[in-house]
Amino acid sequence: MPKDFLKDVADTYDVVVIGSGLAGMTSANILGRAGHRVLLLEQHYKLGGLATWFLRPGGHVFDISLHGFPHGMIKSCRRYWNRDIADRIVQLKNIRFDNPQFSLTTTFNREDFTRLLTTRFGIEHQTVVDFFDTARGMNFYDDQTTTTKQLFDRFFPGRSDVVRLLMEPITYANGSTLEDPAITYGIVFSNFMSKGVFIYEGGTDDLVGRMKKELIKNGVDIAINCGVDRVVVDGGRVTGVEVNGRRIGCRAVVSNANLKTTVLKMVGEDHLDPQFVQDARDVRLNNSSTQVYMALKEGETIDESSGDLFFTSTAEEFRTDLLLSRDITSRTFSFYYPKTRPQKEKKRFAVVSSTNANWSDWANLDEAEYEASKKDLVETTIDALDRYLPGIREKIDHAEAATPRTFHHYTRHETGASFGTKFEGLGVSRALPQQVRGMFHAGSVGIIMSGWLGAINYGVIVSNEVDQLLVQPSPATV
Repeated sequence: MPKDFLKDVADTYDVVVIGSGLAGMTSANILGRAGHRVLLLEQHYKLGGLATWFLRPGGHVFDISLHGFPHGMIKSCRRYWNRDIADRIVQLKNIRFDNPQFSLTTTFNREDFTRLLTTRFGIEHQTVVDFFDTARGMNFYDDQTTTTKQLFDRFFPGRSDVVRLLMEPITYANGSTLEDPAITYGIVFSNFMSKGVFIYEGGTDDLVGRMKKELIKNGVDIAINCGVDRVVVDGGRVTGVEVNGRRIGCRAVVSNANLKTTVLKMVGEDHLDPQFVQDARDVRLNNSSTQVYMALKEGETIDESSGDLFFTSTAEEFRTDLLLSRDITSRTFSFYYPKTRPQKEKKRFAVVSSTNANWSDWANLDEAEYEASKKDLVETTIDALDRYLPGIREKIDHAEAATPRTFHHYTRHETGASFGTKFEGLGVSRALPQQVRGMFHAGSVGIIMSGWLGAINYGVIVSNEVDQLLVQPSPATV
C-alpha cells in the first residue's frame, strides 16, 4: 500500500504554502512564527527547490545553486530565520575572470571595482562614481524602458570590456541580459557591490536542515511528495487546495511554484479576469541552465588560489546569444573547498560548472541524443577546466551533468526556467491577490526577485501581506 504523506496533516489551516523554495520556506516560517496554522507542501522528496543538493556514491555531495549571494542575506536570515543560520554566511574574496579581453582577480565590491575600472580599464573616476550612484539609486518604480545596454552606452560607450566585467557575473547570478530593463541590473548589481559575494558555509543540506528545524519549532506542518493539483476557489476567494486526492481547507494560499503554473493551472482561468489571464500568458519565462558537477578523489586537492568563483569565456566579447548557445563559450566554475563545504571528517574538493542555456536546445532530443549530449557537456567542461588546472581529469572521481530537462523534472518549473520569469512577471505576481482573495504568489519573478536574496525577500513581502489578511475577520463571519 503506498505511503500516505498526508497522514498527519490536519483538515484545515490558516494558510497553505505550495513549494519549499527559499521564498516558500521563508513565508511559512514568518507566518508560523506569527501564530498562524501553516502547512508547507512540497512535491519533491526534499525541501529547498533549486536551493538543494544531491548525494552520489563515494560520499560526494553536490550543491545545485549555492554559488554566491549578496551581503543582504546575513540580515535577512538573522531577522527572518535565526542567528545560527546568519552566522554561517561568509564572504568569498577570490573572484576571478579570464577571457580574451582581460584576466583579473577581485574581491567583487565597489571599492575594488572602482580601483579596477580607473587603473586597469582607464575610466575617469567621476564616471565610475556616477555609474555606481546611478545603479544604487534605482528602485522598483523607476523607468522600465531604459535597457541595461542603454545604461552601459551612457557611461561606457564603446567599451565592451567594461560591459563584460560589469555584466557577466550578474547574468550568471540571475539570468539578466543587456535587453532587460536597466533596473533589473542596477538593483542586483548594487546589492553585490555593497559588500561583495557571500556563501553559506556548510552546504545546502546543512542550511535546509536548520531551516526545517526552525519551521517545525514555529509550528509549521511539512509534507513532502505532495504536489498540489488545484487551488480551490469559491465565490472569488481561496477555500482550500487539492493534493494527493485530498482536499485541505484554508483561508490563504502562498504559491512558490512557477508563476504561469500557479495562475493558469492551479488557480485556473475560470476564476480570473480575461485581461489578467492574457497578461499571465504574455509573461516570458527566463532562461534555464546546464551544470556539470565534478568531485575529486579522496586525498586529491585544489589550491585555493584557483579562486572561489571563476568566470571564464573564449568569446571575443560579451553577447547574450553566445551565453545561451549550445556551443558553449562561457563557463562559471564554483570551487568547493573543505572549509566552505565541510563533509564530516572527509576533506573533499568539488567543482561545479554553470552555463546559461535554452530549453529549446534540449527539450526535443531523443534519449540517445540526450545522453550523448550530456556526455559531451561533461567531457568538454573537463577539458575547459583542465586549461586552468592541468591534470584535473585524472583527479576527478565522479562527474555528471544537469540540463534544462533536469531542472524541469525536479522542480516542475516550466521550460526548466532557472530564474523564473522576465520583469513583467512581477506585476502579474503582485496582482494575483486582487483577482482571488487569499491567493498569493512568492516565486522567482522579474529577475530582481530571483536568486537567493531576492527569493527570501519576496517571501518576506508576501508573508506580511498574508498576515494582514489573516488577522482580518473572515468574510464568512462579517
